[in-house]
Amino acid sequence: MQYHGRNTGKKAKAINIVKNAFEIIHLLTGENPLEVFVKAVINAGPREDSTRIGSGGVVRRQAVDVSPLRRVNVAIFYMTKGCRDKSMKSIRTISENLADEIINAYKNNPQ
Repeated sequence: MQYHGRNTGKKAKAINIVKNAFEIIHLLTGENPLEVFVKAVINAGPREDSTRIGSGGVVRRQAVDVSPLRRVNVAIFYMTKGCRDKSMKSIRTISENLADEIINAYKNNPQ
């Protein structure tokens, strides 16, 4: 949630956004929001990525497996980027959008 630019350093605001999103998740699903979040991160993380392999001036892309830490980081980044993009110029709050992103990732619903 704390991204570069004008949102830098607003930790209290980010904590409130996540707390409100967890309350919305609990109301909509009736389950523990932390369990929902963990399963969402597991479902949203990429399993395979591509890297640049260069030899002799020729660069080509090769598929590689993703490390577990990078899977978690990329999944959280994609969810926060999606909720940030949806909440710009919208009537919905960023907490509602974050809750929707987490619930959709939890249900393996690609929206």
